[in-house]
Order: sequence, then C-alpha cells, then structure tokens
Amino acid sequence: MSNLSEKEFIEKYVVMVYNLALRLLGNPADAEDLAQDSLIRALKALPKFRGDSAGFTWLYRITVNTWKNRVRYEKRRGLWKIIPLEFFSGNHDHAESSLPSEETPLDSGLESQEKTATVQKALLELDEESRAVVVLRDLQNKSYGEIAEILQIPEGTVKSRLSRARESLKESLKKSYF
Repeated sequence: MSNLSEKEFIEKYVVMVYNLALRLLGNPADAEDLAQDSLIRALKALPKFRGDSAGFTWLYRITVNTWKNRVRYEKRRGLWKIIPLEFFSGNHDHAESSLPSEETPLDSGLESQEKTATVQKALLELDEESRAVVVLRDLQNKSYGEIAEILQIPEGTVKSRLSRARESLKESLKKSYF
C-alpha cells in the first residue's frame, strides 16, 4: 500500500471508503466529508503502516474511528441529529443504477426506495457500536474476524453485538411495516 502514490491510493480506495461512510451516516454530503477526512488521515498515517493487517482493514478502522470521533464530538456539542427520511431515497453507492424495464411496474422502483429508506432509518437508530457491526457484516460483507480486527474487539463481541443489533433492527422494522 505504501508504494502507491497519493493519487493512486485515493483512486483505489475512495469508493470503498465513501460507501462505508454512507452506510454509517446515511447522508451523501456527510459521507463525502467523512470519506475525505478518513482518506486524509490514512494518507498522513500511510508511512507508519507496517502491514500487520490487510490494507482495507486498516483503512476501514481509520474510517470507523473517524466516524466515532465525529459522532462523539457532535453529541457533546448538541449537533448530532437523525437524518430526515428524504435523504435515503435513491442510490448513492457510486454504482450504476439499473433503469426499470418496460415490464417493470413504475411503482416498484418507488417501493424499493421506500424499503431502502426504512431500513437505513432503522439502521441509523442503532447505537454506534451496533451500527458499525451491522454495516461491516451485512452491507460490506466482512467476516467476523475482519470486523473484530477493524473495530479492535474480540470476535465473540462482534457476534453478540451483531445478534443484538439484528434483533433491534427486526423490532424497528416490524413497527414500520405493521
């Protein structure tokens, strides 16, 4: 990783960091800020990277820690907020969105967007530790070991947090749909 130029480093990891930030924050503008802060911190720390862990694990840890620091800072100053539902409609993953075919009912895209918004809203209602575990496992497809390394917690703690977080999400989504 340290043999990459700054430009190559950013080009290689910007989408990965942005997607993680978006899932943690739920807001594209805040996700861009967090991704930028995380990449700047990573670039400054890159000369000290020893390679003890995989590069993506190291970068995810920086991103998650930068997010946690931001949440603590904003909570102390009364700035922390729940993001309004309208921020969650649409696809913000820097991935090509597929257009509905002629056979696809026009309201199916809206229904899918509403479901995505509801899930994202429920995710944002979780505490930071639970949200980080769910995002890393269920949205970023990281293994329990990778999550433990990223969050610097035991693997058993990852599993128990994930179980509690999923149960909480399930209850929250039940309230939204029933």
